[in-house]
Amino acid sequence: MYQILDGWFTQARQIHSPNYNFRPENTEIDSIIIHSISLPPGQYGGNEIDRFFTNQLDWKKHEYFKKIQGLQVSAHLLIRRDGELVQYVSFNNRAWHAGQSCLKGRENCNDFSIGIELEGTDSSLFETPQYETLSEVIKSLKVYYPQITKHNITGHSEIAPGRKTDPGSGFDWAWLKQKL
Repeated sequence: MYQILDGWFTQARQIHSPNYNFRPENTEIDSIIIHSISLPPGQYGGNEIDRFFTNQLDWKKHEYFKKIQGLQVSAHLLIRRDGELVQYVSFNNRAWHAGQSCLKGRENCNDFSIGIELEGTDSSLFETPQYETLSEVIKSLKVYYPQITKHNITGHSEIAPGRKTDPGSGFDWAWLKQKL
């Protein structure tokens, strides 16, 4: 079980992102949005995701980075291929992960959700350590935020259809639901 202190998992490596703001008053966290990311696409293990979420990415380092130049985004959590957990934004704050989005008729999913990135692509399979960490993270979050139900754990593609496709076809929803 992961422990939360002041909105931060004590067991996660913490890298503070400036890309957040405050949640609207009286907002209950009741959803988890699962994403996938790798920078450059399909390359794993570097520090580019950390640099991207902290506005320090060298836009000239890779051709793909020109497509995302100037974006200011973040997530609450990243789960690396080996299962390492990294946290960028306190759960008390609104990370900028969902963009224009809608979940069950409610817009602006950043307001009421926790964004979890998995290191990967829309078309790649994810690693067993990632699923293990993800299931423990979700179980822990549900203890702290009991309003989160299995019906409010979804992919970025579901809240931003036509705009986003992650976590993608390589994500095993059945395995996750069985673990939860």
